[in-house]
Amino acid sequence: MMIYNQNLDGCQVDNKNAFKNFYPDALTTFRTAYQKGELAPLSLVEKTDDITSYQEAAERFENFDDILILGTGGSSLGGKTLYALAGQKAPRLHFMDNIDPHTFSRLFETINPKATGVLAISKSGSTVETLMQLAICLQRLDKKHFMAITEPTPNTLRKIAEDHQWTCLDHPTNVGGRYSCFSVVGLLPTLLAGLDAHAFREGARTILENHLTEESPPALQGAAMAAHHNKPLSVMLPYADQLDSFALWYRQLWAESVGKDGKGTTPIRALGTVDQHSQLQLYLDGPKDKFFTLITPQWQGRGEAVQSSLIPEFTGKTMGDLFDAELRATYETLVNHKCPTRLITVEALDERSMGALMMHFMIETIITSYFMGVNAFDQPAVEEGKRLAREYLAA
Repeated sequence: MMIYNQNLDGCQVDNKNAFKNFYPDALTTFRTAYQKGELAPLSLVEKTDDITSYQEAAERFENFDDILILGTGGSSLGGKTLYALAGQKAPRLHFMDNIDPHTFSRLFETINPKATGVLAISKSGSTVETLMQLAICLQRLDKKHFMAITEPTPNTLRKIAEDHQWTCLDHPTNVGGRYSCFSVVGLLPTLLAGLDAHAFREGARTILENHLTEESPPALQGAAMAAHHNKPLSVMLPYADQLDSFALWYRQLWAESVGKDGKGTTPIRALGTVDQHSQLQLYLDGPKDKFFTLITPQWQGRGEAVQSSLIPEFTGKTMGDLFDAELRATYETLVNHKCPTRLITVEALDERSMGALMMHFMIETIITSYFMGVNAFDQPAVEEGKRLAREYLAA
């Protein structure tokens, strides 16, 4: 049984066999690459023994009230996506993914330095934003309360960690940041948040196995449907606050993986029902240049029911009932306005389903890169900006 259901009926294709010419080569390429060991970010989910060492590292921070996660992009977004599921009161995780001085000043006003840990994450160990964050935190917090994740290579972050005798965990060298959620980069924050890292990987492994064995697995269908429509914009519209960070994670994954060589589609992050009141007018009555993905858990009947008859239409109804009604209305309205729209439904949002969704979109991204003829795992264009930033800082 699948952990989620993908409904493509709203994608405006009368003959669904019309786009199946995308299937054979892409699926064969994907499976061959996996068998050759070329898809290291995905094969991580087959591991289980490494989680024990990550749990031991997490236990060193378990008595802190707050933990600062320093890192940007893929070093932050995977863990932040999982943390949205957390229910524990402490430790509180703060994903510091920017270098806004005001944000850090406000943070230091609210935390107890003696009860705060810091986890610095940078694959290369030379990410300037992360190193700047780290330098400031070292001035304000106990230097014994730090850990790091970076490649097992000579680099600035590793040297700092070794000089201070911190625990320094290895970032896989063959896994890029935006694909690192199933590595220590995603799993350590997951464990720090009191979540089940095994269930997270298990959900992902289920979807991976499905795509290695099934004739027409869902990520392949989704990629082929989007390619068939060939829209320049891709709107990710989850109907759950807990999926807001997931949409940010998807935005980076998609943009950096397929946006190159003059090709690609622009990912747009939205949130239901909030953006019904800010973007839906454009979606419905503006250019027909968007492919929509709606994701939702089962909302009907969830939440506290209204007992009062003060607003009669709400009597006996829950927030979940209204959420479900608005989702269905938005989906049907998009379809009625000839906007290609797919609907992904999960039974519940938990570690297993989040692992499944993240694996789905990683595979869909990789397959789309095959369609476009681009390398899903590099990002050559951003290197110029990194070089110039260092030059301007040194000036």
